Order: sequence, then C-alpha cells, then structure tokens
Amino acid sequence: MTGEKGEAEEEALSWAPEDLTMEELREGQAAARALEDMLTLSSQTLVHAEVEDLYEEVRQLGQGRFGRVVLVTHRQRGTPMALKLLSKASTTRQGFLYEFCVGLALGSHPGIVATYGIGLETPDGYGFLSEPALQGDLIALIQPKRGLPEAAAQLCAQQIACALEHIHSRGLVYRDLKPENVLVFEPGCRRVKLTDFGHTRPRGTLLRLAGPPIPYTAPELCGPGCRPQGLPIQPSLDAWALGVLLFCLLTGYFPWDRPLPAEDPFYQDFLDWRASGEACDRPAPWAGLSPAADGLLGALLDPRPRHRGLVGSVRPFLGQAWKERAKLEDGEGEGAQ
Repeated sequence: MTGEKGEAEEEALSWAPEDLTMEELREGQAAARALEDMLTLSSQTLVHAEVEDLYEEVRQLGQGRFGRVVLVTHRQRGTPMALKLLSKASTTRQGFLYEFCVGLALGSHPGIVATYGIGLETPDGYGFLSEPALQGDLIALIQPKRGLPEAAAQLCAQQIACALEHIHSRGLVYRDLKPENVLVFEPGCRRVKLTDFGHTRPRGTLLRLAGPPIPYTAPELCGPGCRPQGLPIQPSLDAWALGVLLFCLLTGYFPWDRPLPAEDPFYQDFLDWRASGEACDRPAPWAGLSPAADGLLGALLDPRPRHRGLVGSVRPFLGQAWKERAKLEDGEGEGAQ
C-alpha cells in the first residue's frame, strides 16, 4: 500500500477570486517572504566539511530517491541525531536550502520533527540534522487488510491533524502526507511527528500535476477540469490526504488507486454511495467502518475542495468508535509496537 508521490510542478503565487480570498493570498505571500529571508541567511551560514569529520555514522534510518537519512553521533559530544544527506547530482542548492528552512520554521511544534540549525555542504552533497526517530515510520506498523488498532489510529489522527493545523496557520500547505512521512517516537503511536518538507509550499502557489495521480492526490488536481496553468494550492489538499491516510490506518489498504471516476471503479463506487446516502450502497472497502468514521471521512474526502472539511474536523470524532464492534472482536491486534 505504498505508492510514489505524483510528480508536480510549482510556479509563483497567483490569485483569482474563485480560487483564493485576499486574506488567503496574503497568508501565502507572507509565508513566501519569511522563507525567502531564511533562505538568504541559511545560505550564508552553511558549514563546509566532510560528514565523517564531525559525525560518526551509526546506521541508516531511511532511504529515498534523492538521499538517505542516517543516525549519527557528534564526535565530541556523543549526541545522537538524524542526518539527512542529499546528493548534489539530484538536488539543487536552492532545493536543499528550501527544505532545510521549512523544517526550521515549523519544527517548534510537538507534532513536527525538530530540525537543528546546522546545514552542511560537502563536495558531493548537502545535509541537515534533526531529532532521530528510532521507532521508524508509520508504514511499518500498518498491517495489510487490518490497519492499526483503533486506539493507535486515533492517536495518530489527533497528532497529525494538530501538526497540519500548525503548518496551515503559517500560510503553508504540507502536500506530502503519507505513512512514510509520519515518524514514530513511542510505541503504540503515543507520539508521532511529521517529517520531510520538500513538497511544502506557501498557500496559493500554482500546482500542476505532471505525473499520474495516486490515492492521496485530491481530485481537483487530476480531473478533466484542472486548468493547464495549474491550481493555487490550498490546505484542502492536506485534508484530502489526511482522509486517505486515516482510511489506510483503519483498514490497511487504500480506498482507491486514483480519484478518477472514469478510471477507478472503487472511486466511482464511493461517489455513487456518497450521492445516494443509502447504507445499502456502501462499497465493500468501507465495510467494518462505523458511522462516526463514515462522517469523518465523508467530510475530509468531499470531492469539492471548498466544501471539504478542515484537518481539524478530526477533533469532534475522537473517542467515538471508528470501527464496527464485530470487526474489533474478530481478532484485532493489541497494539502497534
């Protein structure tokens, strides 16, 4: 149930009355200016050194298309840290500085991985340090066709929604919510944090989907009505991705492969059920979810972005049953370790 992020292209902030209010546009512009200032300062303070001169590598924590994350200790102080290394062959200096600065700007929140203010440049790449997550990421805990125990799923939902609200309050949109980017710091998902801010952009940045959509891609980005020049990104994109993620946490699989009714029968079944409002039309993938889960996911997965629930829609549903009791009594695991 993994899946690569759909490729996207971004342009400058844009405004049209049907897309953004003036207040929303100002939020995005303020976020863009603040990041630009941080980029300038961070560019002047990069440490030029070989990684092994400053840190001792302990083990690898993660690997991606553009780099890797390793657990290191400071050679003098012995402090354990996570070091993200990006190759110059696949990452521009500006791209590295951008991700580094977004992490710095957001990392004070308890639901976001803390980025330390040390950026490195080596002959072959770039790197920055953050707090290490020794429990791994959420993808390793999701059991196929079972998901997470309900208590763990609700803990994740609460913390992730809170972190996304913080990101949105800063005029930014996260745009990369998936289990691989949720790091686990305590067993049972008692403490999880968002990481990886390379796709985070100021609200209003024009976005064009350049590759095939994936389950987390909101329908307004991939439908036939999507404008060639792109759509200004909004927090509603993160709300859609949160709905898909919560479905995965509760069931262990995606609700659909792509949100295109002409191409994906599972998505078409969802739209038909939504339009009918009849319990008898419930699609098979939704069996086992409770009415409370239906209500929450129905708000987050509204195909109309302006009618879609905010990420904070999670809050009123916490503490209610999200899985049918028969499903829970059918041997659900005791806890995510």
